[in-house]
Amino acid sequence: MDLGRYREIVDDWSAFEEAAGRAEPTVFRVRGGGRAEASVLERLALRGFMVRPLDGLPAFYQVEAGPGPLSATIEHWLGLLYVQQASTGVAAPALAPRPGERVLDLCAAPGGKTTHMADLMEDSGCLVASEISESRIRGLLGNVYRLGHTGIFVVAADGRDFPRGARFDRVLLDAPCSGEGTLRRRGGQAPNQSRSFQAYVTRAQRTLLERAVWLTRPGGTILYVTCTFAPEENEAVVSEALQRLPVDLEPLDLPVPHARGVTSFEGATYDPRVEGAARIYPHHLDSGGLFLARLRRLDGEGAPGDPSPPEGQRPSWPGVPTAFPGEASSHEGALDRIEAGIQDLTERFGVPRASMDVGWTLRGGRAWAHTLDAWPMPLWEEGGWRPISVGLRAIEFDSRGRARPTNDALRWLGRRITEGVLDVDEGELRALLAREAVPTGHERRGPVALRWQGDVIGRGAVTVDGLKSEIPKARAADLLRCIGDTGGDRSAGTAPRP
Repeated sequence: MDLGRYREIVDDWSAFEEAAGRAEPTVFRVRGGGRAEASVLERLALRGFMVRPLDGLPAFYQVEAGPGPLSATIEHWLGLLYVQQASTGVAAPALAPRPGERVLDLCAAPGGKTTHMADLMEDSGCLVASEISESRIRGLLGNVYRLGHTGIFVVAADGRDFPRGARFDRVLLDAPCSGEGTLRRRGGQAPNQSRSFQAYVTRAQRTLLERAVWLTRPGGTILYVTCTFAPEENEAVVSEALQRLPVDLEPLDLPVPHARGVTSFEGATYDPRVEGAARIYPHHLDSGGLFLARLRRLDGEGAPGDPSPPEGQRPSWPGVPTAFPGEASSHEGALDRIEAGIQDLTERFGVPRASMDVGWTLRGGRAWAHTLDAWPMPLWEEGGWRPISVGLRAIEFDSRGRARPTNDALRWLGRRITEGVLDVDEGELRALLAREAVPTGHERRGPVALRWQGDVIGRGAVTVDGLKSEIPKARAADLLRCIGDTGGDRSAGTAPRP
């Protein structure tokens, strides 16, 4: 696509071209924000990173200088931060999910906006993250687990046919698009998409937006987002929805530089309300391109065959069961296994029971820890969708039925672990990650928590041969890349888990 076609609608074409041709700076979001920020920034400073906060984007920072990639730091590996484009950091605050709400991310992978919303929701309520691609689901789960989010329910589904039966307070639709806003990853060149692809993607966008509207309760909010500049995929799609669906557009007043939506382009005219949408160009935030339109769901009937709740009432959702639906475990059997896992964490690892005040559900032979106050699954119609994860996979059970905390759970518990934790130095850690056993004076055999420079990094096991790592190979390989430059001894000042 020739980017020159946008010259008439871009507010500063020379600045646009200049920014588009530059390499994009590294930007990251601190997980949890708030009190965690100072500790994470101190850690990065000790590693030699110089960063500055981004105006209008709380918890976002730009790397000014550093010894290497931010993604190759232990802070990234531990889930203390998420490398994220500045422009995409606008989306979650624009949707503005609140703690305790029911929120749907209809196209969630790789999880930047999803986990940002989870932070804003303080991992409460219910945040459903849907994704159609199996490979992208793996990436989404990796980020959810790495960051330790307990309030996200991941499902595999085609957003165009997402199950009906439950309404959400807010829906984020980060729609598939031609991706012109990612041009800085290609040296300023936009992806060369065929006409057939453009026709397909606009059809998909319209279908997805319609489904998002029907999945939103009257009075709820839909945020339509793309990373392209094309009005055919942006204002035209929103304009068509305004004409046909029970929605109105809420003008966006973003706290960052941006342009307004366009009401005409190359002979086409759009609903004048789309001027209240927002366009972010590369020169606005020294980032990628983004389009955002916020819609309010109006009162009225739902889609055919989709019963509406009584006017003014928020329909009730059931709680998350202890035994996952459709599995053989009874409620009592699930309670017994979960209690065995919790007891192991308290007795073997010294974790106070009160600090594990979360919900638990047994699924697939694992106990999952979650902070969902309700979930929509029993309300959904049957179809081509399936549940993937409920919060954080926390406890596994071996062939003899013995409880074993997962690596994710141990990192999530962090400083709450006061017993059964072994400190290792860099040499020992390198040997462990290379699948070698190291000598240990720890007498009790079985699972232990491994701690390096004050951070719990995962699970080990004391065997007759010594201490061994039980960190999965892929994660171990990533960790090896992160420990080359330790940045000094931080044992006296580590960051709390966000």
